[in-house]
Amino acid sequence: MSFLADRLARVKPSPTMAMTALATELKATGRDIVSLSVGEPDFDTPPNVQEAAIAAMRRGETRYTTFDGTIELKRAVCGKFKRENGLDYETAQITIGSGGKQVLYNALVATINPGDEVVIPAPFWVSYPEMVLLCEGTPVPVPSPQNNGFKMRPEDLDAAITPRTKWLILNSPSNPSGAAYTEADLKMLSEVLLDHPHVWVMTDDMYEHLVYDDFEFKTIAQLEPRLYERTLTVNGVSKTYCMTGWRIGYGGGPKALIKAMGAIQSNSTANPCSISQAAAIEALTGPQDFIPVHNRSFKERRDLVVDMLNRIPGLFCPRPEGAFYVYPSCAGVIGKRTPAGQTITSDEDFVRYLLEATGVAVVHGAAFGLSPHFRISYATSTEVLREACERIDRACRALS
Repeated sequence: MSFLADRLARVKPSPTMAMTALATELKATGRDIVSLSVGEPDFDTPPNVQEAAIAAMRRGETRYTTFDGTIELKRAVCGKFKRENGLDYETAQITIGSGGKQVLYNALVATINPGDEVVIPAPFWVSYPEMVLLCEGTPVPVPSPQNNGFKMRPEDLDAAITPRTKWLILNSPSNPSGAAYTEADLKMLSEVLLDHPHVWVMTDDMYEHLVYDDFEFKTIAQLEPRLYERTLTVNGVSKTYCMTGWRIGYGGGPKALIKAMGAIQSNSTANPCSISQAAAIEALTGPQDFIPVHNRSFKERRDLVVDMLNRIPGLFCPRPEGAFYVYPSCAGVIGKRTPAGQTITSDEDFVRYLLEATGVAVVHGAAFGLSPHFRISYATSTEVLREACERIDRACRALS
């Protein structure tokens, strides 16, 4: 009999983290590796946020806090939701976790019974289905292909819902595709959800501020107040504020759900880092003027990568609305042979070939539930991105 729990047989480690670890490992052996697999900004945490953390330490704020976040940070989150999203929450409706991932996981643990279904548009962030499986639920991927803008259509959502459906997870802008739902898109999805009152909505708005070309971000509870009482709006400071390592996420939702999530957190990790919470208050309430500056850099990088990839034979790369990823199709290289005589039969074969032949690390589309694609993170310098795209170009032209 295995010592390990049976549920572990249902899940696999994060492929994005696995690729990042492999790239780091190869780099340590002396290989010339360009890693485009990691999903975090390359900018430093803003100086005022760093200073707020130092000041908190000097004030002695190094002890336990309330298990699901300080009242001061909850007030800052309420202010953010009101100011930027038009959402009114009391502090009792706010939870603070060690990253957005913990907030999402707590919500699933608090609500999923064995066999409950969670609808997830594909391509999806790799952890969504795995978290559902860990909770003994059933992920229901809904293919949302390139010709639909990598977005789920209302008729596809309607077809995916059954009496066992508990949640819809909606990530906009999306990891991995960068696709973002417009106001019109969300209103059409809302109409479907209003016809199915047993389905709740979990929005992952982590890339809210990383949008380009005059795209206007909206979140679903903001557009459809009738969904407010069954929506958990999740966000965090990781991407916008360049604070991935600080591990602060937050969510706003109905009091009963937030209380249940708090019960789980109080018995698992308890409070997020006290210093990180102090830094997050400054992030949410302090100057925001660096955000458009960062976005201009991200937009330039996006345009560089899209333009270069679209000149490569066998690849096609749509221009995403947000986040810092592109999700190009590699359908045109499937079936081709490498110089070593190996046939590329999948996107996983293709990214392995890129790593071995050129030292470029990207993540295969199958990991995100939609093939044949691969994900590139362009959260790095233009010099690195140009070099990576040139290597990918040479690798594709070497195929026969």
